[in-house]
Amino acid sequence: MVPMGTTNVIRYSMPENGVVKRRKVEVTAVPEMGFRKLSPEPGGMKYDFLDSLPDDLVLYILCKLSSTARCPADFVSVLITCKRLNGLGQSSMVLSKGSRKMFAVKAKNWSESAHRFLKLCGDNGNVEACFALGMIRFYCLHNKGSGASLMAKAAINCHAPALYSLAVIQFNGSGGSKNDKDLRAGVALCARAAFLGHIDALRELGHCLQDGYGVKRNIAEGRRFLIQANARELAHVLVTCPDAVVPLSWLNLPSNRRRAMGSNCPLLSDFGCNVPLPEPHPANQFLSEWFSIPDNMDPDSGLRLCSHSGCGRPEIRRNEFRRCSVCGSVNYCSRACQALDWKLRHSTECAPSERWVNGGPV
Repeated sequence: MVPMGTTNVIRYSMPENGVVKRRKVEVTAVPEMGFRKLSPEPGGMKYDFLDSLPDDLVLYILCKLSSTARCPADFVSVLITCKRLNGLGQSSMVLSKGSRKMFAVKAKNWSESAHRFLKLCGDNGNVEACFALGMIRFYCLHNKGSGASLMAKAAINCHAPALYSLAVIQFNGSGGSKNDKDLRAGVALCARAAFLGHIDALRELGHCLQDGYGVKRNIAEGRRFLIQANARELAHVLVTCPDAVVPLSWLNLPSNRRRAMGSNCPLLSDFGCNVPLPEPHPANQFLSEWFSIPDNMDPDSGLRLCSHSGCGRPEIRRNEFRRCSVCGSVNYCSRACQALDWKLRHSTECAPSERWVNGGPV
């Protein structure tokens, strides 16, 4: 039982300018109820568990919530609970720690308020918000300068998906003409993203080395990067999806069998791997949903979407993406997307086009 008495507790207020200020609040210990704030309202005391908590503790809880949120509703539902949580929840300390899933906005729910929220989080230093809003502005809202700037802001802070997206833009010359491609810059950005652990960037870098695309050709080194990319992909699946169907023989091959298999390593995406489809980044998921809405993609424009289901990127100009060299019916923004889609789907569907078989123009 808590003894009766009065004490002072340090509280922190969060005004609109974002500066935390300290103030003292007198609280009273009430038997069997613990510390409660004295209510200034007439008619006696009103006890509130939340008001008895100091602001620094509430901020800590909100930071943990934002960093582990699994969807925007997890965080927004707390902000609308009361005025105090709304004010503290919009502090830079909380917004800067938001997880990528906290910004997984559905395209059908896109609104000006969602736009303002992403911008607020980006202005407070959240790199995931910068990347998500940058992708949306660049590809969906046709604000290429602002979108690229936001992705660059995230990339400067070592955000691997932003580095890779900027590499794809450089490879394709997106936002400009075909002559604006900068292959060497694309390779450099891919290398940086791969160093930070981005699997698609490592796979892209491997294909660039194999093909001599933007870098001196080195088939052996490119093959090594591709093996590393798929080994990392498999390791990620084993950690995140323990129920994945992966034959143990793939993980415990004797040395003589490894030598006999040579280049036919089962980890390579060319040969497939019976693991679940990797979950796309929320920004890529937004692009896929956005351009699946008929009003957002003009069929007469001649622009195409990347055929890899986990990408969602559209062409900015006509014939920007490369076609499959066999069937010509699918398009890819990058070599990494092409390799992934081949493993997941296209290898069973690809067939020579009739006009190609008959000697027609490519």
